[in-house]
Amino acid sequence: MEFVPEKIPDVLILKPRVFEDPRGFFMETYRDVEFAQAGIPQKFVQENHSASQKGVLRGLHYQIRQAQGKLIRVIAGEVFDVAVDIRRSSPTFGKWVGIILSAENKLQLWIPPGFAHGFYVFSENAEVTYKVTDYYAPEWERSILWNDPQIGIDWPLVNGLPPSLSNKDINGKLLAEAELFD
Repeated sequence: MEFVPEKIPDVLILKPRVFEDPRGFFMETYRDVEFAQAGIPQKFVQENHSASQKGVLRGLHYQIRQAQGKLIRVIAGEVFDVAVDIRRSSPTFGKWVGIILSAENKLQLWIPPGFAHGFYVFSENAEVTYKVTDYYAPEWERSILWNDPQIGIDWPLVNGLPPSLSNKDINGKLLAEAELFD
């Protein structure tokens, strides 16, 4: 596995070794020793799986307590995956990184605790799985508005059409109003 720092160095792109032959492929997606050597010593306690249609945008989500590190992978389709640094004391506070994750490119994204996360679906459908370092706690879940101008994410919206959002995401807070990490 190759671990490549993003523009925000705490966020890592993971490039697995893929062994392909006429029957299909095999790849290792997680090995605790390699993750620890790359600076990801956290234990994963839960794995989630979501399915979404083209034009769906999920995020920007985080838990203000029981903060979660996330290891994200797309197993069907293609998404634009985003991490936003919401740690006030960080030199990259309010900055974002985005990467295309797909079943075809087999990349993974490590987002440490202290970041908001979201993704936008390009393909007809997409399935995203992600391991997390702490349990889901709905009472601590927060959402930052996907199009907050202070953050300025350049979402590659299909045909420039508005994304399909949940009520929670429609009602997300601006970064300036949100509960954040120190």
